[in-house]
Amino acid sequence: MAGGGGAQAPCRGAGERLRVERVEAKQYIRRFVVSYPVPAPNCPEPDYDSVVETWFDSMDDLNALFFCENFLKTVDPDHKNFVDLNSFGSIICEEEVVVG
Repeated sequence: MAGGGGAQAPCRGAGERLRVERVEAKQYIRRFVVSYPVPAPNCPEPDYDSVVETWFDSMDDLNALFFCENFLKTVDPDHKNFVDLNSFGSIICEEEVVVG
């Protein structure tokens, strides 16, 4: 199960900060990926400068992280420092591997 969103993320390293500093991240997150666009011929400029994927094993783990006291008081308020909250989007989804 993955939750992710496009975001304006001008500073690389936000994922490193989350991974190292947050005990809950190690407990509940299976995988945390930040992807940055690269130039691609014949493709339009991207609308976002990064895409973040946060992988959980269950909805319970997702809820445990996003509603724990540390996330609500420390992590979530910090998003305004590196995410354009006016253009941010998110999706909760389940992966279906089609090829690979």
